Amino acid sequence: MSLVQPLPPGALDIVGDIHGEYAALAQLLSHLGYDHEGNHPEGRRLIFVGDFCDRGPDSPSVLGLVGSMLVSGKAHGVLGNHEINLLREDAKDGSGWFFDSRVEADQPKYAPFARMPEAQIPGMLETLNQLPVALEREDLRVVHAAWLPSQIAMARELPAGSARDSYDRFEGIAAEQSVIKRIAQRMREEDRSWPYSLEDYRYEPPFLPAHSESELNKAMVNPLKVLTTGVERECRNPFYAGGKWRFVERVAWWNEYAEEPAVIVGHYWRRLRASDAPAHGSQFENLFGGTAPLSWHGQRNNVFCVDYSVGARWLNRLRGEDPSERSKLAAMRWPERVLVFDDGTQAATDNFEEPAVSKHLS
Repeated sequence: MSLVQPLPPGALDIVGDIHGEYAALAQLLSHLGYDHEGNHPEGRRLIFVGDFCDRGPDSPSVLGLVGSMLVSGKAHGVLGNHEINLLREDAKDGSGWFFDSRVEADQPKYAPFARMPEAQIPGMLETLNQLPVALEREDLRVVHAAWLPSQIAMARELPAGSARDSYDRFEGIAAEQSVIKRIAQRMREEDRSWPYSLEDYRYEPPFLPAHSESELNKAMVNPLKVLTTGVERECRNPFYAGGKWRFVERVAWWNEYAEEPAVIVGHYWRRLRASDAPAHGSQFENLFGGTAPLSWHGQRNNVFCVDYSVGARWLNRLRGEDPSERSKLAAMRWPERVLVFDDGTQAATDNFEEPAVSKHLS
């Protein structure tokens, strides 16, 4: 077994990013017809696209429920970037339920949130580390963020259970390449040539090639990072996002995906209502601006993002809004290609494998 493993045969229900929203998960599983152990009266199987945790109010319960299904073999799943962070002890925004170092910083946005009992941590981490980064069968592929043939081929060569160690090794290779290319020194030279802080939105910098190369080196050298966080490329028109000017942009890799098997991903914070503002990320329009909320996308219209931004419910709560109005947890029923949401509504997806009238690569 490797980090790319087989999907089970038969009918599947592929659940999007959960992000600690245990109530939404429980409701969705009930609407799909599963019991608490992951059994379905029609023999359907659950598949999870990763990002089980962070930001939501009860990541421990989500991981407890999903973890028990994974261990019993009643469900299958892939690692998301948030699980990678846990395995690597890399504390990020919204992970105060697990990392002591994030508790205080996360209180203003995410509290109240349940914390993981210490006794449950070793088993949870062992379960996550056994997960692959991709699942496949003849008609369907599942990965958290991106299916790229070369990175998938590299993951196939890595043994099951090696996710953390392999990820760390590739990060080391990226760091070595940065040294060889003198990226840090060249960045300091660029910083001296530009008098303003790159965190100051008021002053748009020129394109800074070493800064761009640094971001690309961090994003694209590690194949496991590409599969779990997506594809980035040089952007010669700097843009302000996440508190700083950036010189690489996330691209819609699916516009270059030309293979026949369908691919289902999460990760990208899709929105269900076309009139809603993006739930997360300033580059949303570059990825889904021309894609209807229920449409398949990509060069062959055979890729589908099943993440409908349930991870943004913390923000809805903070604003005093109904958290379920705009942010949804969804599952794709396969082969029916029908979405089921945590409120019980269902919607057929459209234009699967229909020829695109006009497509251009990102």
